[in-house]
Amino acid sequence: MLVTYLRSLPEMPAGSVRGDMTEHVAGDTTVYLEHSGGYRVVRDAEDRADIEYSVYSLDRKACIDLAMSVREKLLEELPGMAVAGALVLDVEDIAIPSYFPDDSSREHMYGGEIAVFLTAAQ
Repeated sequence: MLVTYLRSLPEMPAGSVRGDMTEHVAGDTTVYLEHSGGYRVVRDAEDRADIEYSVYSLDRKACIDLAMSVREKLLEELPGMAVAGALVLDVEDIAIPSYFPDDSSREHMYGGEIAVFLTAAQ
């Protein structure tokens, strides 16, 4: 759902948003989303999905700028939208983007985590 949403935004570099890293090439700017947890908030009515987002880039400033843009889009624009059959009620920070350089690829990586509160779209 979030991959679909971020891919629809003109601010995201073409082909950069992924739900897995199988086709990632070191050096390509990448926004990787991964489900990290969550729980049922209200039976048959509301779920919380925890999502980690990781942004990879060879340029450190471009990397943090894109990570902060992803965070802003998810926190400020996604709530209230219906995406892929789900209505997003709210989005909260769990962790703001922090620096975790990739030791093997030598890419810069900033990662954060959000909680998405959602229900079935009517």
